[in-house]
Amino acid sequence: MNALNQAHCEACRADAPQVSEEELPALLKQIPDWNIEVRDGVMQLEKLFTFKNFKQALAFTNAVGEIAEAEGHHPGLLTEWGKVTVTWWSHSIKGLHRNDFIMAARTDGVQPHAAS
Repeated sequence: MNALNQAHCEACRADAPQVSEEELPALLKQIPDWNIEVRDGVMQLEKLFTFKNFKQALAFTNAVGEIAEAEGHHPGLLTEWGKVTVTWWSHSIKGLHRNDFIMAARTDGVQPHAAS
């Protein structure tokens, strides 16, 4: 386990600082399977999770939704047959905050409630 998946999100205001270019490599090392995507000039963290069927993908989506709601920080979730794309970024600062890395690490630890 890494420190990120044990951390909790802090309140993120519109004037909160984005993750700096100096901080970015160290944070990315802690979530190596996540990619940086830039959409409309906004840097985001994204990862594709694959499953055997839609039921497992939906259970994962719901489990991610539960941790997101508990922290008050919500991702983009695209649920399809056998896959879920999870995208984290901080809307209020239009970019990446440490919270996004915390939630990406915690997403990696999500165990869906439904089997097969």
